[in-house]
Amino acid sequence: MAISFDKALGIHQYTVGVRERNAELIATNIAQADTPGYKAKGMDFQKALQAASSGASISLDLTNGRHIPASKTVAGEVLYRTPTQPDTGDGNTVDVDLERNLFMQNQLRHQASLDFLGGKFKGLTKAIKGE
Repeated sequence: MAISFDKALGIHQYTVGVRERNAELIATNIAQADTPGYKAKGMDFQKALQAASSGASISLDLTNGRHIPASKTVAGEVLYRTPTQPDTGDGNTVDVDLERNLFMQNQLRHQASLDFLGGKFKGLTKAIKGE
């Protein structure tokens, strides 16, 4: 009998990738905290997770016959974050304390998903070995 990884692993196989993308966005915000005019970015996690689990993808336009067709799985729409602090005069909307908290929260949830997936794989391994 074949193993269905979608059924065995559930939604957690997709949350790992979306959490990684979210971590990249938050880390970029923190790195750009002193850049004048930089606008903090974020993502709607639920929409990104739906897109990842549905296998939604976009294809790139071919503008030349010699171009190689390509597509990319959608990892969620990147949005600008609503500023939570008054403008400091340079147009930067990054709130470093908020970004650090979001990063920590995202990393804890990412690790929880990895731990959950690890447990699922251990269970599958035991089932295959007949233990």
